[in-house]
Amino acid sequence: VQLVESGGGLVRPGGSLRLSCAASGFTFSEYHMRWYRQITGKERELVAAIDSVGIKTHYTDSVKGRFSISRDNAKNTVSLQMNNLKPEDTAVYYCNTKLSADTNYWGQGARVTVSS
Repeated sequence: VQLVESGGGLVRPGGSLRLSCAASGFTFSEYHMRWYRQITGKERELVAAIDSVGIKTHYTDSVKGRFSISRDNAKNTVSLQMNNLKPEDTAVYYCNTKLSADTNYWGQGARVTVSS
């Protein structure tokens, strides 16, 4: 299983970024996908999740209305569109999938910095 994030970077407050995660090594269309983030000095937190067919989504309260998760099962990718970014969104963002109770996979992380 491999998850490779891309799209991180530096953006000013109020700006937008789109993160993408390319997945391989498993049947992508059968599994939920998630984006987590880890702010320096804090625990990793779930930001957004999407079901296997891209119908049901979940967002943590702090990003509702600003972030949007989507997936393309034909291309084995999951994306996170982040709008109206705030300095408190600065973190390393991780793509995640759990194939079973004991198998949790993570990407290498994409750093997002929101600063003027």
